[in-house]
Amino acid sequence: MTFRLPEALSGADDEAALDLLARYYRPPAAAEGFYTGAVFDTWDSTGTRARDVDRFTADDLVAVTFLSVDVDPRAAHALLRERAAEFADLLAAVGPDRDLVEEERVLGEDWAAWRLERALRALPSTGRTTASKLLARKRPKLLPIWDKVVAKTTGTRIAQWEPLRVALRAEGGVLHRRLLCLRAAGGSSRNR
Repeated sequence: MTFRLPEALSGADDEAALDLLARYYRPPAAAEGFYTGAVFDTWDSTGTRARDVDRFTADDLVAVTFLSVDVDPRAAHALLRERAAEFADLLAAVGPDRDLVEEERVLGEDWAAWRLERALRALPSTGRTTASKLLARKRPKLLPIWDKVVAKTTGTRIAQWEPLRVALRAEGGVLHRRLLCLRAAGGSSRNR
């Protein structure tokens, strides 16, 4: 498994990465160039996000729309009502949100997050991208978004989290520390 860094991170100069962060997280008031995905992490219309970490909510379904994904109504019904308890148990089995770099063991097929991902993908019209965005909504530091753009950029295929985990842990966590510094320098207001 390999993991290729995006072009903005491939060199030692962080200016390109900081510029991308600044443009992406431009305040909504700056209507020109506003990216709706910038509010994905912080969307909380009900004020219950912290309390609902182990339960999918309507706010989660709205948040993924900011990333150009719509959850099928049948899947929404399963997540919010019909199978809500089952998905709450699967989320609880993943454990609390934590940095992916902290995971010490290989993220094999038996990992709780993979079981949750498979259950999500079994819902009507819920593919890998939609499942990934729902997972990232509930565990943003542990389960980053994976879609075809990320896959192409990073060279990852299906088991995306393991190559990223390995890359974050390599050389004593150099990449992880760099990303944390970029986030701090970029002034992002995200809850990550």
